[in-house]
Amino acid sequence: MVLTGMAQRSNTYLGAQSRRLRTELRAPVAIRAMAAKLGWLVYRMLRYGMTFIDRGAEFYDAQRRKLQINYLKRKAANLGFQIIEAPAA
Repeated sequence: MVLTGMAQRSNTYLGAQSRRLRTELRAPVAIRAMAAKLGWLVYRMLRYGMTFIDRGAEFYDAQRRKLQINYLKRKAANLGFQIIEAPAA
């Protein structure tokens, strides 16, 4: 739980993922999910010699935003609508 608590406050990719899971799931489920994620990362690092590169919370948020936009476009297309993106202000 200590690692998850630290990840909750950090401005990292894992911190952003932990915060999102906590809002979507209950706290105990989110803690277990993050423990599994951390265990998977450590296993891959030790087994295959991979390095973990933290891309930051901004990268995670942008990635999630793209996934949400694509989901909404598909949902609108299934309902017969078309979404047109407006340029950013």
